[in-house]
Amino acid sequence: MKARAVKAIMRKDITAISSNIQIWLPMIFVPLIFSIVLPCILILPARFSALSKVGNIEPILDLLSNLPPGVLREKVLSLNTTEQQLIFFSVNYLFAPLFLLIPLMSASVIGANSFAGEKERKTMESLLFAPLDLPSLFGAKILAAFLPALLLTILCSLFYGIIVNVVAYPLFREVIFPQGNWLVLLFWVTPALSLGAILINVFISAKVKGFQEAYQLGGLVILPLLALIIGQITGLLLV
Repeated sequence: MKARAVKAIMRKDITAISSNIQIWLPMIFVPLIFSIVLPCILILPARFSALSKVGNIEPILDLLSNLPPGVLREKVLSLNTTEQQLIFFSVNYLFAPLFLLIPLMSASVIGANSFAGEKERKTMESLLFAPLDLPSLFGAKILAAFLPALLLTILCSLFYGIIVNVVAYPLFREVIFPQGNWLVLLFWVTPALSLGAILINVFISAKVKGFQEAYQLGGLVILPLLALIIGQITGLLLV
C-alpha cells in the first residue's frame, strides 16, 4: 500500500510538471542552449577561421599556457593548433560547471513546486490524508523531483557529446568527448548536487505560500555554483 501511494504521488507530481509551462519551459530552454547552441558557437568559428583573427582571446590563451602540471596540461599542450587546444579545453573543462546549472535549476524548479504547488492548487489537505507518514511523503516528493532532473541532465550530456564530437571531428579526426572528469561529474557530482538542491527547495516549498516565492528563495542555491563558474573561467579553479 505504501509503495503504491508513493508511486501515485510521484506520478501526480510529474504530470503536474509536464502540464505547467511555467515549470517545464525553463527546464527545456536552458539545457538546449548549453547542450546544442554553446558548443556550436565555440567550435564552428574555429573550423572556418583562425583564432588570430578573433579579438579578446588573450586571457584564454594565457590560461592555457599557465595550466598547472598534470594530465590536463599534457593533453592540451599535446594538441597541434591553438584552435584544437581551445576547443578541447573548453568543451571538456571550461563548460563543465555550466552544465551543473542544468540539474541544479531543474531540481530547484521541481522542488519548489512540490508543496507550494499543492497549496496553490488547494490539494494540500487531500495530500495529507494519503495513507503515508510524513517521511514517506517527503521521500515521494524528493524522488519526483530527483528523477526528472537526473534524466534531463543525462539526456543533455548525450546531446552535448554528440554535437561536440560531430562538429569538432573535422578538426580533430577523433572523438574528444567525454573525458574522465565528465564521468565523475555526471554520475557522482550531479546526483549529489541535485539531491542537495531538492532537499533545500522541498523544505522551502513546505514553508512558503506559493510557487513563485518558493522558486525565488530556492534559487539562492545557485549562488555557490556561480562562484565556481567564475573561478573556472578565471583559472582559479579547474574541475
